[in-house]
Amino acid sequence: MATIVIGSVPTEELALAHTFEALPDVTFESERIIESGDDAVMPLLWARNADREPLEAAIDGDPTVNNVTMLADFGDELLYRMDWIDQVQLLLHMLTNSEATILDAHGRREGWRLRVMFPSRSHLSETHEFCKDHGMEFTIESIREMDGQPSGRFGLTEDQYRALITAVQKGYYDVPQKQTLEELAEEFEISHQALSERLRRGTESLVEDTLLVGTKSER
Repeated sequence: MATIVIGSVPTEELALAHTFEALPDVTFESERIIESGDDAVMPLLWARNADREPLEAAIDGDPTVNNVTMLADFGDELLYRMDWIDQVQLLLHMLTNSEATILDAHGRREGWRLRVMFPSRSHLSETHEFCKDHGMEFTIESIREMDGQPSGRFGLTEDQYRALITAVQKGYYDVPQKQTLEELAEEFEISHQALSERLRRGTESLVEDTLLVGTKSER
């Protein structure tokens, strides 16, 4: 069964540590990460919180990066394609030996935070053993097995998933609202307070699982 893991890796064990030291406020978010060779991976990264000129100067001096190409400049967001050529053994192991998919990668000075889908728990165990054998740090923050239900893709319970989908379909979120919380609750045969809590927790889980991968929860 496929397993989704959220974990963190120190910058010095992945890439762009020099860039983070030069520009402490810069952040990176992956658009895509693929294997590009025996000792390299090729990410597409959105860079934020840094001006283009000092950012590219820092990247040019970063020994973990090669073949950098700027693909888009939106002023406050810059899209780059590059090769990570050093200290990427963990990602290479995930992509090859463990047959994993890097769903999200968010980098900041404190470290990289990854959301990774492994084909099974045994593949995750292989990565754990790899880190142990090579003295690497991959701190796992959450593990979720995808049980074949659509809700499992987004960290939702089945009840939360049904509540959110039904609320959208029935027009609860429309402006103007087509169905009230009380009317929606009648369909589920629960109180409107219980439905409100279900929707709130489901929304929170959905946002954390899809939009806040790069930040740790304060709870």
